[in-house]
Amino acid sequence: MTVTTQNPTVRVRGLTKKFQGFTALDAVDIDFLPGRVHMLFGENGAGKSTLINLLAGVHRADAGTIEVDGVPCSIGSPHAARQVGISTVFQEPALVPQLTIEENLNIGREETLGWFLRRRAMRAKAAVALERVASLMDPGTHAGDLSRAEQQIVEIAKSVQDKARLVIFDEPTASLTEEETARLFETIQRLKSEGLAIIYITHRMSELRVIGDDISVLRDGKLVRTSRLDEVDDDQLVTLMTGRKVEALFPTIAHNPGVGGLLLEDVHGPGLHGVSMSVKPGEIVGLTGLVGSGKAAVGETIYGLTRHHRGRIMVNGRELTSRGPRGRVGDRIIHYPSDRKKAGLVPTRSARENASLSALDTYARGPVLKRGMEARAADRILERLALRPMRTTALPGTFSGGNQQKIVLARGFSRVYDLHIFDEPTTGVDVGARCEIYQAIADLVHAGAAVLVISSDLPEIVNLVHRAYVITEGRIVGEFTETDLTEENLLPWFFHHPAEATA
Repeated sequence: MTVTTQNPTVRVRGLTKKFQGFTALDAVDIDFLPGRVHMLFGENGAGKSTLINLLAGVHRADAGTIEVDGVPCSIGSPHAARQVGISTVFQEPALVPQLTIEENLNIGREETLGWFLRRRAMRAKAAVALERVASLMDPGTHAGDLSRAEQQIVEIAKSVQDKARLVIFDEPTASLTEEETARLFETIQRLKSEGLAIIYITHRMSELRVIGDDISVLRDGKLVRTSRLDEVDDDQLVTLMTGRKVEALFPTIAHNPGVGGLLLEDVHGPGLHGVSMSVKPGEIVGLTGLVGSGKAAVGETIYGLTRHHRGRIMVNGRELTSRGPRGRVGDRIIHYPSDRKKAGLVPTRSARENASLSALDTYARGPVLKRGMEARAADRILERLALRPMRTTALPGTFSGGNQQKIVLARGFSRVYDLHIFDEPTTGVDVGARCEIYQAIADLVHAGAAVLVISSDLPEIVNLVHRAYVITEGRIVGEFTETDLTEENLLPWFFHHPAEATA
Protein backbone atom coordinates (compact mmCIF):
# COMPACT_ATOMS: atom_id res chain seq x y z
CA MET A 1 0.00 0.00 0.00
CA THR A 2 1.30 3.47 -0.83
CA VAL A 3 1.18 5.74 2.20
CA THR A 4 1.42 9.01 0.28
CA THR A 5 2.60 10.44 -3.03
CA GLN A 6 5.26 12.49 -1.19
CA ASN A 7 8.81 11.90 -2.45
CA PRO A 8 10.62 9.61 -0.01
CA THR A 9 13.80 10.60 1.81
CA VAL A 10 14.96 6.98 1.64
CA ARG A 11 13.53 4.31 -0.65
CA VAL A 12 14.43 0.61 -0.51
CA ARG A 13 13.49 -1.78 -3.29
CA GLY A 14 13.97 -5.54 -3.32
CA LEU A 15 16.31 -5.37 -0.34
CA THR A 16 17.55 -8.87 0.45
CA LYS A 17 20.08 -10.31 2.90
CA LYS A 18 21.10 -13.90 3.58
CA PHE A 19 23.23 -15.30 6.40
CA GLN A 20 24.77 -18.74 5.80
CA GLY A 21 21.97 -19.65 3.43
CA PHE A 22 19.22 -18.32 5.70
CA THR A 23 17.16 -15.46 4.22
CA ALA A 24 16.90 -12.81 6.93
CA LEU A 25 15.35 -10.18 4.64
CA ASP A 26 13.47 -11.10 1.49
CA ALA A 27 12.91 -8.50 -1.29
CA VAL A 28 11.57 -5.71 0.95
CA ASP A 29 10.14 -2.49 -0.56
CA ILE A 30 9.52 0.49 1.79
CA ASP A 31 9.51 4.29 1.43
CA PHE A 32 10.59 6.43 4.41
CA LEU A 33 9.10 9.91 4.13
CA PRO A 34 10.30 13.32 5.33
CA GLY A 35 8.63 14.67 8.44
CA ARG A 36 7.05 11.32 9.36
CA VAL A 37 7.80 8.65 11.96
CA HIS A 38 7.76 5.20 10.36
CA MET A 39 7.32 2.32 12.81
CA LEU A 40 8.94 -1.05 12.07
CA PHE A 41 6.91 -3.75 13.77
CA GLY A 42 7.43 -7.48 13.98
CA GLU A 43 8.52 -10.38 16.14
CA ASN A 44 12.13 -11.08 17.00
CA GLY A 45 13.68 -12.54 13.87
CA ALA A 46 11.16 -10.83 11.58
CA GLY A 47 13.90 -8.87 9.79
CA LYS A 48 13.71 -5.45 11.49
CA SER A 49 17.29 -5.46 12.77
CA THR A 50 18.59 -6.77 9.44
CA LEU A 51 16.84 -3.93 7.59
CA ILE A 52 18.23 -1.17 9.79
CA ASN A 53 21.70 -2.75 9.77
CA LEU A 54 21.66 -2.59 5.98
CA LEU A 55 20.61 1.06 6.08
CA ALA A 56 23.20 1.82 8.77
CA GLY A 57 26.01 0.16 6.82
CA VAL A 58 26.63 -2.59 9.37
CA HIS A 59 25.91 -5.22 6.68
CA ARG A 60 25.85 -5.13 2.89
CA ALA A 61 22.72 -6.18 1.00
CA ASP A 62 22.90 -9.24 -1.24
CA ALA A 63 20.32 -7.74 -3.60
CA GLY A 64 18.15 -4.67 -3.97
CA THR A 65 18.72 -0.93 -3.94
CA ILE A 66 18.77 1.94 -1.46
CA GLU A 67 18.03 5.47 -2.69
CA VAL A 68 18.50 8.67 -0.69
CA ASP A 69 16.59 11.64 -2.14
CA GLY A 70 16.20 9.68 -5.36
CA VAL A 71 19.92 8.93 -5.76
CA PRO A 72 21.03 5.24 -5.62
CA CYS A 73 23.61 4.69 -2.86
CA SER A 74 26.08 1.96 -2.03
CA ILE A 75 26.22 1.81 1.76
CA GLY A 76 29.12 -0.39 2.79
CA SER A 77 29.99 1.01 6.21
CA PRO A 78 28.53 3.15 9.03
CA HIS A 79 30.71 6.02 7.79
CA ALA A 80 29.20 5.68 4.31
CA ALA A 81 25.70 5.72 5.84
CA ARG A 82 26.46 8.94 7.71
CA GLN A 83 27.89 10.47 4.54
CA VAL A 84 24.54 10.04 2.77
CA GLY A 85 22.60 11.28 5.80
CA ILE A 86 21.52 8.06 7.58
CA SER A 87 22.20 7.94 11.34
CA THR A 88 21.24 5.30 13.90
CA VAL A 89 20.54 5.59 17.62
CA PHE A 90 20.95 2.06 18.92
CA GLN A 91 19.33 0.68 22.08
CA GLU A 92 22.65 0.65 23.95
CA PRO A 93 24.35 4.10 23.99
CA ALA A 94 27.88 3.94 22.56
CA LEU A 95 29.38 6.95 24.33
CA VAL A 96 32.87 6.88 25.84
CA PRO A 97 32.15 7.38 29.57
CA GLN A 98 35.57 8.94 30.35
CA LEU A 99 35.04 11.69 27.75
CA THR A 100 32.86 14.78 28.07
CA ILE A 101 29.68 15.35 26.06
CA GLU A 102 31.60 17.79 23.89
CA GLU A 103 34.36 15.27 23.20
CA ASN A 104 31.88 12.48 22.44
CA LEU A 105 30.04 14.71 19.97
CA ASN A 106 33.30 15.47 18.16
CA ILE A 107 34.66 11.92 17.87
CA GLY A 108 35.49 11.47 14.19
CA ARG A 109 34.55 15.10 13.56
CA GLU A 110 37.52 16.86 15.24
CA GLU A 111 38.36 20.38 14.13
CA THR A 112 42.12 20.77 13.67
CA LEU A 113 44.63 23.43 12.76
CA GLY A 114 47.78 21.62 11.77
CA TRP A 115 48.65 19.35 14.71
CA PHE A 116 46.35 21.16 17.15
CA LEU A 117 42.69 20.74 18.02
CA ARG A 118 40.47 23.79 17.58
CA ARG A 119 38.81 23.50 20.97
CA ARG A 120 36.66 26.61 20.63
CA ALA A 121 35.23 25.49 17.27
CA MET A 122 34.53 22.01 18.63
CA ARG A 123 32.80 23.48 21.68
CA ALA A 124 30.63 25.68 19.43
CA LYS A 125 29.73 22.71 17.22
CA ALA A 126 28.74 20.64 20.28
CA ALA A 127 26.59 23.50 21.58
CA VAL A 128 24.75 23.72 18.25
CA ALA A 129 24.12 19.96 18.26
CA LEU A 130 22.71 20.06 21.82
CA GLU A 131 20.61 23.12 21.01
CA ARG A 132 19.07 21.29 18.07
CA VAL A 133 17.66 18.64 20.43
CA ALA A 134 16.70 21.30 23.02
CA SER A 135 19.17 20.02 25.59
CA LEU A 136 20.46 22.24 28.40
CA MET A 137 23.19 19.79 29.45
CA ASP A 138 26.66 21.17 30.15
CA PRO A 139 28.93 20.04 27.27
CA GLY A 140 31.73 19.64 29.82
CA THR A 141 29.89 16.87 31.72
CA HIS A 142 31.44 13.42 31.46
CA ALA A 143 29.24 10.90 29.67
CA GLY A 144 29.69 8.42 32.51
CA ASP A 145 27.90 10.85 34.86
CA LEU A 146 24.77 11.05 32.69
CA SER A 147 21.54 9.15 33.19
CA ARG A 148 20.48 6.61 30.56
CA ALA A 149 18.00 9.11 29.10
CA GLU A 150 20.63 11.88 28.96
CA GLN A 151 23.05 9.54 27.20
CA GLN A 152 20.39 8.86 24.59
CA ILE A 153 19.84 12.57 24.04
CA VAL A 154 23.59 12.95 23.41
CA GLU A 155 23.42 10.03 20.96
CA ILE A 156 20.55 11.77 19.16
CA ALA A 157 22.49 15.05 19.07
CA LYS A 158 25.43 13.15 17.59
CA SER A 159 23.20 11.48 15.01
CA VAL A 160 21.67 14.71 13.67
CA GLN A 161 24.96 16.53 13.23
CA ASP A 162 26.12 17.36 9.74
CA LYS A 163 23.52 16.45 7.09
CA ALA A 164 21.30 13.81 8.71
CA ARG A 165 18.25 13.04 6.55
CA LEU A 166 17.03 9.81 8.18
CA VAL A 167 17.41 8.91 11.87
CA ILE A 168 16.80 5.34 13.06
CA PHE A 169 15.74 4.61 16.66
CA ASP A 170 16.14 1.00 17.78
CA GLU A 171 13.93 0.34 20.85
CA PRO A 172 15.03 3.59 22.54
CA THR A 173 12.63 3.38 25.51
CA ALA A 174 13.53 -0.14 26.67
CA SER A 175 15.06 1.08 29.94
CA LEU A 176 13.58 4.58 30.29
CA THR A 177 11.04 5.83 32.82
CA GLU A 178 7.73 7.37 31.71
CA GLU A 179 9.12 10.88 32.21
CA GLU A 180 12.31 10.12 30.26
CA THR A 181 10.25 8.53 27.49
CA ALA A 182 8.08 11.67 27.25
CA ARG A 183 11.23 13.82 26.85
CA LEU A 184 12.54 11.48 24.16
CA PHE A 185 9.24 11.74 22.26
CA GLU A 186 9.41 15.54 22.43
CA THR A 187 12.87 15.39 20.84
CA ILE A 188 11.65 13.06 18.09
CA GLN A 189 8.71 15.37 17.39
CA ARG A 190 11.15 18.27 17.06
CA LEU A 191 13.25 16.37 14.52
CA LYS A 192 10.11 15.40 12.65
CA SER A 193 9.02 19.04 12.48
CA GLU A 194 12.38 19.85 10.85
CA GLY A 195 11.52 17.47 8.02
CA LEU A 196 13.74 14.55 9.00
CA ALA A 197 12.52 11.04 8.22
CA ILE A 198 12.39 8.82 11.32
CA ILE A 199 12.44 5.02 11.61
CA TYR A 200 11.32 3.78 15.03
CA ILE A 201 11.48 0.15 16.21
CA THR A 202 9.50 -0.93 19.27
CA HIS A 203 7.79 -3.98 20.78
CA ARG A 204 5.42 -1.76 22.77
CA MET A 205 1.98 -1.47 21.21
CA SER A 206 1.26 1.53 23.43
CA GLU A 207 4.00 3.58 21.70
CA LEU A 208 2.83 3.06 18.14
CA ARG A 209 0.11 5.69 18.00
CA VAL A 210 1.78 8.09 20.43
CA ILE A 211 4.78 8.70 18.19
CA GLY A 212 4.10 6.97 14.84
CA ASP A 213 2.59 8.09 11.53
CA ASP A 214 3.19 5.07 9.27
CA ILE A 215 3.92 1.41 9.96
CA SER A 216 5.51 -1.54 8.19
CA VAL A 217 4.92 -5.02 9.56
CA LEU A 218 7.57 -7.67 8.89
CA ARG A 219 7.24 -11.42 9.41
CA ASP A 220 9.86 -14.08 8.63
CA GLY A 221 11.95 -11.58 6.69
CA LYS A 222 9.09 -10.51 4.41
CA LEU A 223 7.13 -7.26 4.31
CA VAL A 224 3.54 -8.09 5.23
CA ARG A 225 2.02 -4.62 4.98
CA THR A 226 2.83 -0.91 4.96
CA SER A 227 0.12 1.61 5.80
CA ARG A 228 -0.76 4.75 7.70
CA LEU A 229 -1.26 3.94 11.37
CA ASP A 230 -4.76 5.40 11.33
CA GLU A 231 -5.73 2.81 8.70
CA VAL A 232 -5.05 -0.25 10.86
CA ASP A 233 -6.14 -1.18 14.40
CA ASP A 234 -4.20 -3.01 17.09
CA ASP A 235 -5.97 -6.33 16.54
CA GLN A 236 -5.04 -6.24 12.85
CA LEU A 237 -1.42 -5.43 13.71
CA VAL A 238 -1.11 -8.42 16.04
CA THR A 239 -2.64 -10.69 13.41
CA LEU A 240 -0.33 -9.30 10.71
CA MET A 241 2.72 -9.71 12.92
CA THR A 242 2.06 -13.19 14.30
CA GLY A 243 -0.41 -14.77 11.89
CA ARG A 244 -2.66 -15.31 14.93
CA LYS A 245 -5.83 -13.61 16.11
CA VAL A 246 -5.35 -11.23 19.04
CA GLU A 247 -7.68 -13.23 21.28
CA ALA A 248 -5.11 -16.03 21.19
CA LEU A 249 -2.50 -13.81 22.86
CA PHE A 250 -3.71 -14.38 26.43
CA PRO A 251 -4.54 -17.94 27.53
CA THR A 252 -7.67 -18.81 29.47
CA ILE A 253 -6.58 -19.52 33.04
CA ALA A 254 -9.12 -21.07 35.40
CA HIS A 255 -9.32 -19.32 38.77
CA ASN A 256 -9.21 -22.03 41.44
CA PRO A 257 -7.65 -20.40 44.51
CA GLY A 258 -6.58 -22.86 47.16
CA VAL A 259 -5.55 -22.57 50.79
CA GLY A 260 -2.29 -20.96 51.85
CA GLY A 261 0.01 -19.28 49.35
CA LEU A 262 1.66 -15.89 49.95
CA LEU A 263 0.51 -13.46 52.63
CA LEU A 264 2.09 -10.08 53.39
CA GLU A 265 0.96 -8.36 56.58
CA ASP A 266 1.93 -4.70 57.14
CA VAL A 267 5.39 -5.15 55.58
CA HIS A 268 7.80 -2.22 55.96
CA GLY A 269 11.20 -2.13 54.32
CA PRO A 270 13.24 -0.23 51.72
CA GLY A 271 10.63 1.59 49.63
CA LEU A 272 7.68 -0.14 51.34
CA HIS A 273 5.33 1.33 53.94
CA GLY A 274 2.83 -1.16 55.33
CA VAL A 275 2.18 -3.44 52.36
CA SER A 276 -0.50 -6.11 52.86
CA MET A 277 -1.54 -8.48 50.07
CA SER A 278 -2.05 -12.14 49.24
CA VAL A 279 -1.61 -14.63 46.42
CA LYS A 280 -3.36 -18.01 46.70
CA PRO A 281 -2.24 -21.27 45.12
CA GLY A 282 -3.95 -21.72 41.75
CA GLU A 283 -4.28 -18.01 41.01
CA ILE A 284 -2.30 -15.31 39.31
CA VAL A 285 -2.22 -11.89 40.97
CA GLY A 286 -0.95 -8.68 39.40
CA LEU A 287 0.91 -5.80 41.04
CA THR A 288 1.14 -2.58 39.04
CA GLY A 289 2.04 1.08 39.41
CA LEU A 290 4.35 3.75 38.06
CA VAL A 291 8.14 3.43 37.91
CA GLY A 292 9.41 4.03 41.46
CA SER A 293 6.05 3.17 43.05
CA GLY A 294 7.55 0.29 45.04
CA LYS A 295 6.22 -2.57 42.95
CA ALA A 296 9.70 -3.96 42.21
CA ALA A 297 10.62 -3.62 45.90
CA VAL A 298 7.74 -5.94 46.83
CA GLY A 299 9.17 -8.78 44.76
CA GLU A 300 12.72 -8.14 45.95
CA THR A 301 11.63 -8.16 49.59
CA ILE A 302 9.62 -11.37 49.26
CA TYR A 303 12.62 -13.05 47.62
CA GLY A 304 15.05 -11.82 50.26
CA LEU A 305 17.06 -9.49 48.02
CA THR A 306 16.22 -6.73 50.51
CA ARG A 307 15.24 -7.18 54.16
CA HIS A 308 12.03 -5.91 55.74
CA HIS A 309 12.17 -4.52 59.28
CA ARG A 310 8.51 -4.80 60.23
CA GLY A 311 5.53 -6.95 59.35
CA ARG A 312 5.26 -10.60 58.32
CA ILE A 313 5.84 -12.50 55.08
CA MET A 314 4.17 -15.90 55.15
CA VAL A 315 4.01 -18.75 52.64
CA ASN A 316 1.58 -21.61 53.21
CA GLY A 317 0.93 -20.47 56.79
CA ARG A 318 4.60 -20.35 57.78
CA GLU A 319 6.45 -17.09 58.42
CA LEU A 320 9.64 -16.80 56.40
CA THR A 321 12.73 -16.48 58.56
CA SER A 322 15.36 -17.52 56.01
CA ARG A 323 17.77 -14.87 54.77
CA GLY A 324 18.68 -14.11 51.19
CA PRO A 325 17.65 -15.71 47.90
CA ARG A 326 19.30 -19.04 48.72
CA GLY A 327 17.07 -19.41 51.75
CA ARG A 328 14.00 -18.39 49.74
CA VAL A 329 14.74 -21.03 47.09
CA GLY A 330 14.77 -23.49 49.98
CA ASP A 331 11.34 -22.11 50.90
CA ARG A 332 10.24 -22.99 47.32
CA ILE A 333 10.10 -19.38 46.09
CA ILE A 334 11.57 -18.20 42.78
CA HIS A 335 11.98 -14.67 41.43
CA TYR A 336 12.41 -13.71 37.77
CA PRO A 337 14.11 -10.26 37.68
CA SER A 338 13.09 -7.44 35.34
CA ASP A 339 16.62 -7.00 33.95
CA ARG A 340 17.35 -10.44 32.56
CA LYS A 341 20.77 -9.45 31.17
CA LYS A 342 22.18 -8.05 34.40
CA ALA A 343 20.37 -10.09 37.03
CA GLY A 344 18.78 -13.08 35.31
CA LEU A 345 21.42 -14.66 33.10
CA VAL A 346 25.03 -15.78 33.42
CA PRO A 347 26.34 -14.60 30.03
CA THR A 348 29.37 -16.89 29.98
CA ARG A 349 27.29 -20.04 30.53
CA SER A 350 25.16 -21.81 27.93
CA ALA A 351 21.37 -21.65 27.71
CA ARG A 352 21.29 -25.19 29.12
CA GLU A 353 23.47 -24.29 32.12
CA ASN A 354 21.44 -21.16 32.83
CA ALA A 355 18.21 -23.16 32.74
CA SER A 356 19.45 -25.65 35.33
CA LEU A 357 21.25 -23.16 37.57
CA SER A 358 18.83 -23.24 40.50
CA ALA A 359 18.50 -27.04 40.54
CA LEU A 360 22.09 -28.29 40.32
CA ASP A 361 21.70 -30.22 43.56
CA THR A 362 19.05 -32.42 41.91
CA TYR A 363 21.56 -33.47 39.23
CA ALA A 364 24.36 -34.30 41.67
CA ARG A 365 25.46 -37.59 43.14
CA GLY A 366 27.51 -36.58 46.12
CA PRO A 367 30.10 -34.03 44.99
CA VAL A 368 29.78 -35.04 41.31
CA LEU A 369 27.46 -33.22 38.91
CA LYS A 370 25.83 -35.62 36.46
CA ARG A 371 26.23 -33.56 33.29
CA GLY A 372 24.22 -35.94 31.13
CA MET A 373 21.28 -35.86 33.52
CA GLU A 374 21.46 -32.06 33.73
CA ALA A 375 21.61 -31.70 29.93
CA ARG A 376 18.65 -33.98 29.27
CA ALA A 377 16.47 -32.29 31.90
CA ALA A 378 17.35 -28.74 30.78
CA ASP A 379 16.84 -29.59 27.10
CA ARG A 380 13.37 -31.01 27.80
CA ILE A 381 12.37 -27.81 29.62
CA LEU A 382 13.75 -25.49 26.93
CA GLU A 383 12.01 -27.52 24.24
CA ARG A 384 8.75 -27.28 26.21
CA LEU A 385 9.19 -23.47 26.31
CA ALA A 386 9.79 -23.38 22.53
CA LEU A 387 13.33 -21.97 22.64
CA ARG A 388 14.22 -20.83 19.13
CA PRO A 389 16.59 -21.82 17.73
CA MET A 390 16.91 -24.93 19.91
CA ARG A 391 20.67 -24.47 20.42
CA THR A 392 20.93 -25.23 24.12
CA THR A 393 24.74 -25.13 24.14
CA ALA A 394 24.80 -21.54 22.77
CA LEU A 395 25.41 -18.53 25.01
CA PRO A 396 22.35 -16.44 26.08
CA GLY A 397 23.61 -13.36 24.23
CA THR A 398 23.14 -15.12 20.88
CA PHE A 399 19.36 -15.34 21.43
CA SER A 400 16.63 -12.73 20.99
CA GLY A 401 15.09 -11.00 24.02
CA GLY A 402 12.08 -13.29 24.06
CA ASN A 403 14.22 -16.41 23.96
CA GLN A 404 16.52 -15.04 26.67
CA GLN A 405 13.41 -14.63 28.83
CA LYS A 406 12.48 -18.27 28.14
CA ILE A 407 15.93 -19.34 29.37
CA VAL A 408 15.34 -17.43 32.63
CA LEU A 409 11.84 -18.88 32.89
CA ALA A 410 13.19 -22.42 32.45
CA ARG A 411 14.54 -22.27 36.01
CA GLY A 412 10.98 -22.26 37.30
CA PHE A 413 10.39 -25.65 35.70
CA SER A 414 13.65 -27.22 36.89
CA ARG A 415 12.13 -27.99 40.31
CA VAL A 416 8.82 -27.45 42.10
CA TYR A 417 8.19 -23.97 43.54
CA ASP A 418 5.14 -22.91 45.50
CA LEU A 419 5.48 -19.21 44.63
CA HIS A 420 6.65 -17.65 41.35
CA ILE A 421 7.39 -13.90 41.25
CA PHE A 422 7.63 -12.36 37.76
CA ASP A 423 8.98 -8.79 37.55
CA GLU A 424 8.16 -7.26 34.12
CA PRO A 425 8.18 -10.68 32.41
CA THR A 426 7.67 -9.42 28.84
CA THR A 427 9.83 -6.27 28.64
CA GLY A 428 11.45 -6.15 25.19
CA VAL A 429 9.64 -9.34 24.16
CA ASP A 430 7.70 -9.59 20.91
CA VAL A 431 4.07 -10.65 20.72
CA GLY A 432 4.78 -14.21 19.58
CA ALA A 433 7.17 -14.89 22.47
CA ARG A 434 4.65 -13.27 24.83
CA CYS A 435 2.08 -15.90 23.87
CA GLU A 436 4.51 -18.66 24.80
CA ILE A 437 5.58 -16.99 28.06
CA TYR A 438 1.96 -16.42 29.08
CA GLN A 439 1.18 -20.06 28.35
CA ALA A 440 4.11 -21.14 30.53
CA ILE A 441 2.75 -18.97 33.36
CA ALA A 442 -0.68 -20.55 32.84
CA ASP A 443 0.88 -24.01 33.14
CA LEU A 444 2.38 -23.07 36.52
CA VAL A 445 -1.00 -21.84 37.80
CA HIS A 446 -2.80 -24.92 36.50
CA ALA A 447 -0.26 -27.03 38.40
CA GLY A 448 -1.31 -25.29 41.64
CA ALA A 449 1.43 -22.68 42.08
CA ALA A 450 0.82 -19.16 43.36
CA VAL A 451 1.96 -16.59 40.78
CA LEU A 452 2.64 -12.87 41.31
CA VAL A 453 3.13 -10.78 38.14
CA ILE A 454 4.67 -7.35 38.71
CA SER A 455 4.11 -5.30 35.57
CA SER A 456 3.69 -1.76 34.27
CA ASP A 457 1.98 -3.13 31.14
CA LEU A 458 -1.72 -2.52 31.82
CA PRO A 459 -3.07 -4.76 29.02
CA GLU A 460 -0.95 -7.55 30.49
CA ILE A 461 -2.39 -7.00 33.97
CA VAL A 462 -5.98 -6.68 32.76
CA ASN A 463 -5.95 -9.74 30.49
CA LEU A 464 -3.65 -12.15 32.32
CA VAL A 465 -4.36 -12.00 36.06
CA HIS A 466 -7.29 -12.93 38.30
CA ARG A 467 -6.81 -10.11 40.82
CA ALA A 468 -4.61 -7.01 40.86
CA TYR A 469 -3.20 -4.50 43.33
CA VAL A 470 -2.07 -0.96 42.56
CA ILE A 471 0.87 0.39 44.55
CA THR A 472 1.85 4.05 44.96
CA GLU A 473 4.69 5.47 47.07
CA GLY A 474 5.26 2.06 48.65
CA ARG A 475 1.63 1.58 49.72
CA ILE A 476 -1.17 -0.53 48.29
CA VAL A 477 -3.91 1.90 47.24
CA GLY A 478 -6.33 -0.36 45.39
CA GLU A 479 -7.34 -3.99 44.89
CA PHE A 480 -9.34 -5.16 41.88
CA THR A 481 -11.05 -8.47 41.09
CA GLU A 482 -12.00 -9.91 37.72
CA THR A 483 -15.32 -8.04 37.69
CA ASP A 484 -13.75 -4.57 37.88
CA LEU A 485 -10.30 -5.27 36.41
CA THR A 486 -10.13 -2.77 33.53
CA GLU A 487 -7.56 -0.21 32.40
CA GLU A 488 -10.10 2.56 33.00
CA ASN A 489 -10.50 1.47 36.64
CA LEU A 490 -6.82 0.87 37.33
CA LEU A 491 -5.17 3.94 35.81
CA PRO A 492 -6.63 6.68 38.10
CA TRP A 493 -5.23 4.85 41.14
CA PHE A 494 -1.68 5.20 39.79
CA PHE A 495 -1.86 8.87 40.77
CA HIS A 496 -3.67 8.49 44.09
CA HIS A 497 -1.86 9.81 47.12
CA PRO A 498 -1.85 6.94 49.65
CA ALA A 499 -3.56 9.15 52.25
CA GLU A 500 -6.53 9.41 49.86
CA ALA A 501 -6.85 5.66 49.35
CA THR A 502 -9.92 3.98 50.69
CA ALA A 503 -9.43 0.54 49.17
